[in-house]
Amino acid sequence: MYESDAGLLAPGRAGSPAEATTGDSAFLQAMLDAEAALTRAQSACGLAPAEAGRAVTRTADADRFDVRDLALRARSGGNPVIPLVVDLTAAVPEDARPYVHRGATSQDILDTAAMLVASRTLATVLDDLERAAGEVARHAATHRDTQMAGRTLTQHAVPTTFGLKAAGWRALILDARDRLSAVRASLPAQLGGAAGTLAAFSAFSAPAASPITQEDTAGQEGNDGQGEVDLLALVAAYAHELGLAEPVLPWHTLRTPIADLAGALAFTAGALGKMAADVLTLSRTEIGEVEEEGGDSSALPHKANPVHATLIAAAARRAPGLAATLYSSLAAEDERPAGAWHAEWEPLRDLLRLVGGAAHDGAALAAGLRVVPYTMRENLQLTDGLIVAERLAAVFADRIGRARAREVLAAAADRAHSETTDLADVLFDVLREEPELAGLDLAELTDPTRYTGCAGPLTDRALERR
Repeated sequence: MYESDAGLLAPGRAGSPAEATTGDSAFLQAMLDAEAALTRAQSACGLAPAEAGRAVTRTADADRFDVRDLALRARSGGNPVIPLVVDLTAAVPEDARPYVHRGATSQDILDTAAMLVASRTLATVLDDLERAAGEVARHAATHRDTQMAGRTLTQHAVPTTFGLKAAGWRALILDARDRLSAVRASLPAQLGGAAGTLAAFSAFSAPAASPITQEDTAGQEGNDGQGEVDLLALVAAYAHELGLAEPVLPWHTLRTPIADLAGALAFTAGALGKMAADVLTLSRTEIGEVEEEGGDSSALPHKANPVHATLIAAAARRAPGLAATLYSSLAAEDERPAGAWHAEWEPLRDLLRLVGGAAHDGAALAAGLRVVPYTMRENLQLTDGLIVAERLAAVFADRIGRARAREVLAAAADRAHSETTDLADVLFDVLREEPELAGLDLAELTDPTRYTGCAGPLTDRALERR
C-alpha cells in the first residue's frame, strides 16, 4: 500500500506552516471543533445539557479517530461528516449521544471546518507576509538611490532605482496582507440545518433547564411558534464558540465567503509572483543584478538556482485556476447543491497550501536576497546612452520643436547603434549642426544616473505605509 500524500511533488508547501494547518488531521480536528462548538452553543441556549457540551468537547480530539477509515467510508455518503458523526456519537458517553450533531446537516459542519482551517492557515500566511514586507522594506530603504535600468517589454526603457522596485514589491505584499486580513475577519460559521431554515433545532425538545416552548415565542411576529429569535441566538452563540463571524444567513448556496477567500488568495499568489518574476529575470547570468541564496542543481555544481522565486512563480501560475473553480461554484442550485459544494474542497485546500507555501518562500526570498549595485550600474551603460533618449527628446524639443528633435535623435541613435559608439559622442557632432542646441551639457544630459525622476521620493512615500 502506498503512503498518503506527503508532499513529494509539492516542495512549495512541504514543511511550511500552511501544510500543517491544511492536512487531513487538521481538517478532521476542525470538523470535530465545529461539532463540539455546536453542542456547547446549544447548551448555552438551553437546548442541551451543559454536560453534553463538555462531553463532546472532551471527545473531539482528532487523534482518537482514523482519518483513512473515515475517508473510505465517506464515499458512501459523499462527504466525511457522515461517518464522523457516527464515530463521534459512539465515542461520547451515552447520555451525551442525543446531542451530537443535533439539528445540523453535514454542510454546516464541513463549511464551518473549512472556515476554521482557512482562519488558522491565514494566521500563518499573514505572519509570513509581514516578514516578507519587512525584509523588502529594508532593501527599498538601503537601495533608495541605487540606479538600475528600468525595463519595459523586456527592453531597457529609462533609468529607475532598485529602491523603487522593492517599494513596489512591498506595496503589493501589503495589499495582499490587507485583503487577507479583511477576509479572515469576515470568515463566517455555517449553521442552517437541512435547507437553511434552522427548523430542526426547534423541532427537538431539550431536557435542559430552559427549553424553547411555544409560549416563549407566542405573539412574536413571524415566529410561527417555532422560536426563531432564540435560534438566531443559537447561531450567534455557535459563531462565538468558534471565533468566527456570525452569518446573516445560512450560506449553503450563497458562496460569498468562499469566493472572497479565493480572490484574496489568488491575489496574494500574484502579488508574491511579481516579486518572484523580477528576481528570476534580474538573477539571470547575463543580467546578474540580484542573487537569491542558492538552491542546489542535480547536474551543475557551479549553479545557485533561485529556488524560492521558482516555487513562488509556480504557485502564482496555479492559483488563478484553483480560484476559478471556486468562483464557478457560486452558481449553485437549490438550497443545498449537488456537486458545486463538493467541487470546492480540494481546490480550496490546494489554494491555501499554495499561498501558504508561497508566503513562506517569499519571506525567505526577501531575507536572503543579495543586491548587486555594481552590475546595475554597468548594465545602465549597455545601450551606450540611449536609455536617456526620452530626456534628450524633451530638452531638444524645447529648442528645435518636437518633430525635429525626434528626427535628430532617431538619426543619432541609428548612427550610435551602427557604429557601436556612445550616443554622447554622436551628439557632439549633432550639436555643431544644430545651432539652437549649442551650450547643452551633454555629459550631464546623457548620464543615466541623473535621470531617475521622483524614484527616491516615491520610495520614501511608499515606505511610510505601515
